[in-house]
Amino acid sequence: QVQLVESGGGLVQPGGSLRLSCAASGFTFSFYTMGWFRQAPGKEREFVSHIYWNGDNTGYADSVKGRFTVSRDNAKNTVYLQMNSLKPEDTAVYLCSAKPTLAPTWDYWGQGTQVTVSS
Repeated sequence: QVQLVESGGGLVQPGGSLRLSCAASGFTFSFYTMGWFRQAPGKEREFVSHIYWNGDNTGYADSVKGRFTVSRDNAKNTVYLQMNSLKPEDTAVYLCSAKPTLAPTWDYWGQGTQVTVSS
């Protein structure tokens, strides 16, 4: 049974930092590209970041580039998203996802973790 479980969300002031984690099970984690997406109330889900199976290739949305860093630990079946210099517009539910690297669609999704940036 595939599971993606996000953690690390919470309430943080503007300019603060959070580190999200996503623990994966039920599939061969080291073979999959992992992604982070987010969805704010009333808005569509949007891509945040991805990291290839070996960690050598990463990508970011322009809105988070230079502030967020994605990483993974294949020995722990976990992917991370370090979020710095957070802004109120980063407020959203953050979801973890997984897909085979060359696949066009994301196969697996977590339930998400809430990130709220507010003073």
